[in-house]
Amino acid sequence: MTADVFSETSADLGQYVKRFNRASVLVVGDAMLDRYVYGIVSRVSPEAPVPILTVTREVAMPGGAGNVVRNLIALDAAAAFVSVVGDDQAGSDLTGLVGGQERVEPWLLVHGGRTTTLKTRYIAQGQHLIRADREETIDLPPKLAERLIRIALDAMAATTITVLSDYRKGVLGEAVCRELIAGAKKLGRTIIVDPKGRDWERYRGADIVTPNRKELHEATGLAVDSEGGVVAAAQVVLQRYEFGAILVTRAEDGMSLVTRTEVRHYPAEAKEVFDVSGAGDTVVATLAAALASEVPLAEAARLANIAGGIVVGKVGTAVARPADILAAIAPATGALQKVVTPAAAAEAAERWRMRGYKVGFTNGCFDLLHPGHVHLLEQCRAMCDRLIVGINADASVQRLKGPTRPAQGEAARAAVLASLASVDMVCLFEEDTPIELIKQIKPDYLIKGADYTRETVVGGELVESWGGSVALAQLLPGHSTTATLARLRG
Repeated sequence: MTADVFSETSADLGQYVKRFNRASVLVVGDAMLDRYVYGIVSRVSPEAPVPILTVTREVAMPGGAGNVVRNLIALDAAAAFVSVVGDDQAGSDLTGLVGGQERVEPWLLVHGGRTTTLKTRYIAQGQHLIRADREETIDLPPKLAERLIRIALDAMAATTITVLSDYRKGVLGEAVCRELIAGAKKLGRTIIVDPKGRDWERYRGADIVTPNRKELHEATGLAVDSEGGVVAAAQVVLQRYEFGAILVTRAEDGMSLVTRTEVRHYPAEAKEVFDVSGAGDTVVATLAAALASEVPLAEAARLANIAGGIVVGKVGTAVARPADILAAIAPATGALQKVVTPAAAAEAAERWRMRGYKVGFTNGCFDLLHPGHVHLLEQCRAMCDRLIVGINADASVQRLKGPTRPAQGEAARAAVLASLASVDMVCLFEEDTPIELIKQIKPDYLIKGADYTRETVVGGELVESWGGSVALAQLLPGHSTTATLARLRG
């Protein structure tokens, strides 16, 4: 066996990431609904010594195996999803959330009388107060299990990689696992298992299993607090259950890939850990997307390790996108780190709000940065805790200003804006107005210059609909990009 020696360059890994949109992955497992209730605590209840949470907003998203699907879509892969929900409101909400995602083929079977797993987290000023769970962990009735197996095998034939995401809520019973693994072998499909529990017999013959260190310890009873211990325990289950490979996530110690012929250790990629929620789902989704894109196993594991490091650096159940992974492979330096995609800006805004920060947003062409712009942006930043600036892409500026504009390309304009201390993040938008970007970011403050009125600010009504505010900043007289360009041309 050999230790890990990387031969791939950043460019090689980057090319692998760009192939993720070719991937088609089947996910079978326990679907859950994750609900986050955010609010403010300013007093203690007179009825009992407990905090009173004044609710400000609620967010719901797919959890469990649904979060694996969510991560696959974020990676630009296509996914088929086979699972079971109850005939209840949580099941209906979850079905709508999954079905509303692009590039997903959902097969969510309804089990009458079953309680859909619902995890509700109450959060104030960035701190979890309590989590309340509703769930039922019984195996599927035989007829429903047979129907699920039949649908999954049909979907397996139309996809490249299959993931069994087991949260031990009853969907992946022993018969279901055995039938799907046997079916994968007949179809020549690779099957990845994210396991749970002490007995892994139901996963016998899987190609790859992706436990964390605690799960590996529970399955073997062996010490796994060192690299050698992890490798020894992994080799035990490889032999015992006839697995092809095992990829062990080891938290702050990184990951280890163990096959029958070699061992590779991947150092932790996270610069700072904020939240490990859902990191395992990100790892298995990235591994599946990479393998479905014909990336070799060792490099697929490396990409999964990078993606896992990205999501633990975010707050909440997050995802890693291709742009995130590419930025981690070849990180930008200096002010360019502030220039991000709209999706990354939306995630950053959500993280900031979870920490109790107020997020402001303004936008413009910012063609030639002048003192008037600087004055405006400083006022915007003074009104909020974090400021995101949206700038029109080149094609958008041409449509708005004419064929001779912009004077500077979008990359140059973004870089100059990002260099300002008053600006926390910059992102481009291709449309003529920033309305879609505003919908994604959901700012607390929408700020424009005083040459607008509150009624004419694009997105103003939208921001006010979720409790945000529209503000107008004073303009510094005597400064205009158009006038400056006219003087230069004259």
